[in-house]
Amino acid sequence: MTNVKPHSLLTDYDIDLIRLGKHYRLYKKLGSHPMQLDGEWGTFFAVWAPNAREVSVFGNFNFWNEKAHFLNARPDGTGIWEGFVPGVDKGTLYKYSILAPDGRRLSKGDPFARFWEIPPNTASIVWDLDYKWKDKKWLADRKKKAGKPQPYSVYEVHLGSWKKKKGGFNSLTYRELAKELVSYVKEMGFTHVELMPVMEHPYFPSWGYQITGYFAPTSRFGLPEDYAFLVDAFHQAGIGVILDWVPSHFPYDAHGLADFDGTHLYDHADPKKGFQPDWKSAVFNYGRWEVRSFLISNAMFWLDEYHADGLRVDAVASMLYLDYSREEGQWIPNEFGGNENIEAIVFLKEFNEMVHRDFPDAITIAEESTAWPGVSKKVEDGGLGFDQKWMMGWMHDILEYMKLDPLFRKDHHHELTFSLVYAFSEKFMLPLSHDEVVHGKGTLLTRIPGEENMKFAGLRVLFGYMWTHPGSQLLFMGGEFGQTTEWNIERGLEWWLTEYDFHKGVQNWVRDLNSFYKNSKALYEKQFEEDGFEWIEHADYKNSVLTFIRKGKNKKDIAVVVCNFTPVTREVYRFGVPFSGTYKEVLNSDDEKYGGNGNGNKKAIKAIKKECHNRDYSIEIIIPGMSVLVFEPVKKKVVKNKK
Repeated sequence: MTNVKPHSLLTDYDIDLIRLGKHYRLYKKLGSHPMQLDGEWGTFFAVWAPNAREVSVFGNFNFWNEKAHFLNARPDGTGIWEGFVPGVDKGTLYKYSILAPDGRRLSKGDPFARFWEIPPNTASIVWDLDYKWKDKKWLADRKKKAGKPQPYSVYEVHLGSWKKKKGGFNSLTYRELAKELVSYVKEMGFTHVELMPVMEHPYFPSWGYQITGYFAPTSRFGLPEDYAFLVDAFHQAGIGVILDWVPSHFPYDAHGLADFDGTHLYDHADPKKGFQPDWKSAVFNYGRWEVRSFLISNAMFWLDEYHADGLRVDAVASMLYLDYSREEGQWIPNEFGGNENIEAIVFLKEFNEMVHRDFPDAITIAEESTAWPGVSKKVEDGGLGFDQKWMMGWMHDILEYMKLDPLFRKDHHHELTFSLVYAFSEKFMLPLSHDEVVHGKGTLLTRIPGEENMKFAGLRVLFGYMWTHPGSQLLFMGGEFGQTTEWNIERGLEWWLTEYDFHKGVQNWVRDLNSFYKNSKALYEKQFEEDGFEWIEHADYKNSVLTFIRKGKNKKDIAVVVCNFTPVTREVYRFGVPFSGTYKEVLNSDDEKYGGNGNGNKKAIKAIKKECHNRDYSIEIIIPGMSVLVFEPVKKKVVKNKK
């Protein structure tokens, strides 16, 4: 047996935190850490496997001999095995050999590995990040803006399929993405990107949602330093990076977390609690303090080591409900007989509290599809503590509405307006995500009825309403130029389409919407507040027209929005306005540069004292067919409206 030197990075304080389930930097203590001990270079290994009979580390440094380097079990009952192996350096391949209680010998990757082999290979790699960040200004600005109103226009990206290399199906590398993707996102004016899971995953078609390497950026696109370079490039370009994070479930791959020490260590033994039927995966056991510490440490890791600006938490509803996607008899009620997962609720609150304590300038976003109350309310106020929540109801309603023939939309007008009934019950992000352009649903463009020009006009209306609706917004890649085929990770986006006028026009529209949103206090200062929105007329179902006002903190910062959801042009349309003075059309989706017909209101329009919609002043405009218009007052004089 080759000598493994006794050594530990764990202090008594670490052990106390571990026993309390409050150690949120476990990645600094567990896993593999190249270092020098007593003048000798090697690597310290530490792994949690409390039910193992023995644990060894093996790899290309010992010819994959499972019985050459046995780790030492700590005598304090923590279940941690550790030791220093001389001569093992950065870049070494390794796994843990674990003798299970039932005599099976398991080969496992390191749950805390910083780097993994390119799948389908499954070994962990000894690594420490060696990167000098250049985003000091970005982080300083982020800190100054913390807690203040700011725009969030998010471009959702799957790194492996945003663009493929010419003449093939190979993805761009992190370094290539740092050049091409960053410049494109900046040009398009998005404030943030949301990266679908970058953590290591064995199966590419899982889109990254079946994770085995929670602490490692996938090696498919380069080294960890290359991934850091990509994030750094985004920051230097003034773009925030939100990571898709999956603490809800994990796959059963033999080298992963499942059956880790021969027992259900990270999940539940009972499949009524431990098996997720939708994804055929294992559910984390949030009742174990070690599991909570593992997951919260993971969240901290990406915020700390890789400078993430936020985490979007996947499948929160599946965590909150014990009966999620389960029939009667397939789930176990909580101690009070209910379907709420009390342990998961405790975990989510703790996660949000710790993130906001240590990174008050980072944001957390919940993909939560139910009416669970207080998702984006602070924990101290009785909520789960997220900063924003995906507005799944709006997404469903607007897409169903846009599929309708405009002739019949008047009978479904409530689907347009219903979201405003509950729009301020949470801090909502409006998502048109990857889930809406797969599995036979078609693309955003193809589900809109009509001839080509009407499809594109409808897509521009959809985006115009989305950007002017209260809340922030997220758009999946390809939607911004009218992708015509469903997303396929084996192919890149249809970039050749941007050479055609209609597609280029939609792209121009999204770019200008982003610019207007970022520069309009009326759209973002009170995007989550009820007094930042006011209907002018929501009941004009006969014309399928909506008119409303968006307001900033200053009463003079307003935007008046007009949406026409039919192809019928309204040559003369009068509606009430909040002020006297003159109004100028500042956005028009029917502009020729967007692929429209060029109809609109070229000249500023003076409001006259003529009551309309219970307002003293009103204006008369032309509303092009299938269009969104935005007006701003040129001269602003506050006039008190009638009650």
